[in-house]
Amino acid sequence: MFDNIIGISAGVCTAISLLPQVIKIAKEKKTENLSFTFLFILLTGQSLWIWYGFLREDPPIIWTNVTSAAFNAAIIVLGIKYRN
Repeated sequence: MFDNIIGISAGVCTAISLLPQVIKIAKEKKTENLSFTFLFILLTGQSLWIWYGFLREDPPIIWTNVTSAAFNAAIIVLGIKYRN
């Protein structure tokens, strides 16, 4: 039980870690220092974690990484929209 709490807590922290960046970009409408290479590598990793979660039939892995990938995708979209 304790290991599940640790795993879910880690997943939630990871999933919401990109939210402040999404908010910052949406407010400032500036993305000049954004690394798209980093974001695409991260999105690839998140996609693989989602696939792994499905293979293991592990909803916490799936949902925390779906959330994280959604925030990452939002950063990519905003980065493209506000690119100078």
